[in-house]
Amino acid sequence: MGRKRLQEPADGRPTVHTVAARAGVSIASASRVLNGVGGSPETIRKVREAAAEVGYVPNAIARSLQSQRTGLIALAVEDIGNPVYVEMMRAIEAVVASSGRQLLVHATGGRIDNETALLRRLANRYVDGMIVSPIRVTDDHLTALVDSPVPVVVVGQLGADAAVDNVRTDSRQGVALAVDHLVATGLRRIGFVNGPLDTVPGAARDAGFRAAVARHGIALDEDLVEVGDFQYVAGRSATERLLARTHPDALVCANDLIAVGALHALLAAGRRVPQDVAVVGMDDTELARMMFPQLSSVSLGSAERGRRAAELLLQRIADATLPPRREQVPPSLTVRASSAATLPAPRSAEPGSPPTTHPFSEGVTA
Repeated sequence: MGRKRLQEPADGRPTVHTVAARAGVSIASASRVLNGVGGSPETIRKVREAAAEVGYVPNAIARSLQSQRTGLIALAVEDIGNPVYVEMMRAIEAVVASSGRQLLVHATGGRIDNETALLRRLANRYVDGMIVSPIRVTDDHLTALVDSPVPVVVVGQLGADAAVDNVRTDSRQGVALAVDHLVATGLRRIGFVNGPLDTVPGAARDAGFRAAVARHGIALDEDLVEVGDFQYVAGRSATERLLARTHPDALVCANDLIAVGALHALLAAGRRVPQDVAVVGMDDTELARMMFPQLSSVSLGSAERGRRAAELLLQRIADATLPPRREQVPPSLTVRASSAATLPAPRSAEPGSPPTTHPFSEGVTA
């Protein structure tokens, strides 16, 4: 018996009708196999062979219209070149990929209008959900988040009454860890190089620094505080301005990019790190381990926050009736060579024992 006549569409691309005719099965049977629903082993074999023969490619648009799912998740961050967002993105992508979806990444430049426009475009349902990490949160953000027709998870600080899934850390506590670490060595003239104060992280880290030095009975010299941006060039410039007017014995930097800029500014000014000025960054990105000397840094759990945000989003996509969830990732300090004076001197090795080395390379987690 000859093959059934193939039904080709106007553009010549094979369809489920084409595959069904080639396989000699009903359209319904072919559709079930092609959509992964199943069928008898013989039917599955015939349909898969027929699909390969005719070069059938599933129509993703038609599938998304049927299922009301696109298979896409969006991530919106300020700067996709910032190592902290790279680590977050990798963790999110791993979770998203394990669900059979793909990740789209948007760089917003930290602009409120860009972020709110993205959130409002969710009404077009071009993705199944979005993870957003805004550095500024306005009433426009909150309105767009609450009104979103698709699930959204925020990585960052939101108000207690925000009815949105949220994964956060505690920047204030993170800065306090850095200050405590430096004060424990007898350092008192501790400077702070921060990002913009009109951002959520900038404001939180400024408040954390001021509270931490006050708790240690240190009268804060405002000359030791400088504000720039969360970027390398701005961090270096801010440190140069600070060094031009005062002499710190330690610097806490609001992220690792600022800290790298600070290290270079100190080197150019003839200051040794950590002998003259100890330096501690924040975020504990790959940059911290790449620098020389390696950079002490406070981890804010960027990868863990990304992983949890992705898991919350997938759960929300599966069940829109879940109550808003809020999760917090605690900060932790890893001490490396840039503030190594805080580390105890290596103990003398006992006779016959292997030599003890200073843990500069991998760091000591506080």
